[in-house]
Amino acid sequence: MSNKPKIFSFFAGSGFLDLGFELNGFNIAYVSEIYSPFMQAYRYSRKALNLSLPEYGYYEGEEADVSKLTEEQQALRLWSLIEDARKTTDIIGFIGGAPCPDFSVGGKNRGSEGDKGKLSASYIELICQQKPDFFLFENVKGLYKTKKHRSFFEQLKYQLNNSGYLLTECLINAIEYGVPQDRSRIIIIGFTKDLINNKRIKNFDNLKELPDEFFDWKKYTIYPKCQAFSYPWSSTDPFVEDSTLSFPNNVPEELTIEYWFRKNDVFNHQNSEHYFKPRAGLKRFTTVAEGDDSKKSYKRLHRWRYSPTACYGNNEVHLHPYKVRRISVAEALAIQSLPRDFILPDNMSLTNMFKTIGNGVPYLAAKGIAQSILDFLTTPELCYTPPASKQLELPLILF
Repeated sequence: MSNKPKIFSFFAGSGFLDLGFELNGFNIAYVSEIYSPFMQAYRYSRKALNLSLPEYGYYEGEEADVSKLTEEQQALRLWSLIEDARKTTDIIGFIGGAPCPDFSVGGKNRGSEGDKGKLSASYIELICQQKPDFFLFENVKGLYKTKKHRSFFEQLKYQLNNSGYLLTECLINAIEYGVPQDRSRIIIIGFTKDLINNKRIKNFDNLKELPDEFFDWKKYTIYPKCQAFSYPWSSTDPFVEDSTLSFPNNVPEELTIEYWFRKNDVFNHQNSEHYFKPRAGLKRFTTVAEGDDSKKSYKRLHRWRYSPTACYGNNEVHLHPYKVRRISVAEALAIQSLPRDFILPDNMSLTNMFKTIGNGVPYLAAKGIAQSILDFLTTPELCYTPPASKQLELPLILF
């Protein structure tokens, strides 16, 4: 494989997933995001991290709407960029996670008929049309787990198979990759059969899924789910403002939010003062015990435990463990395992800051998945032997 694989990113948000790929062996060449404030944050954070501009630039608003990219003029424009990219790399990849509230239990739950749900179908259609060498599709576990949406999920996979992709899928949890957060997401990764053939995998013509031995989802995980959740995590402690609480020693410190608050120096971070300040109702901020996240809203995080899913919309309020306030943007970025130098622009609205953070793929999870894909792409030869069919055992007849 010559040069780095080039990535075309869709629904890029503020770039969490892209960053995991770019800092781990891939070249982000094309970036598109429908919502302009997220794209502005992407540009800003990229500049702060001293990353070069994407080779083919940024596309936002209608220009980034994949439901319109299937129109002839826009499709040809994208096709021409891909053809140009192939002059300097052997591998082109699409990555993206379409907006997910239509498949989320806590969201609108309108499924494939919702405006956001339709974008998932458009993204899959774009993949089938443009034929990148591989793709990544990310969404909430509701698309995979909810009976109402499962048939749509299977329909998308059927379409990809028919377009020549061999698939592998996994319901990951971010905590497995060292993220201080309980966050499940379904990931589908597909590779073209032409790419598979180049790796000399024989007898794959009738396969729809990549054999497990070829794509190792677990190689870059640190804590298997069963292990991560079985530690004797702290339950609740009385809330005391600016209190100290000793580390319990019997849990992995790197999975606690306090570890990440310190690692990212959140009190001195550029986004440390970015948090919602209520005009009233402060009493409620003092009555929720540290670690009490049992209710949908007003969850107080525990400093020596992982966070519930970073989801800050639909009135879901996450309180600081030992401050009389909500968590800050800097703290939310730490919970998403972003590098300390990742920052959002001061002129971005608080609502958009927390929305883009909640929408993003945690950096360490993105990094681990990117490394697994790169391992597969750089393995020169794979040998697959189909399982031997069972021979019929005929009764022995004696004459």
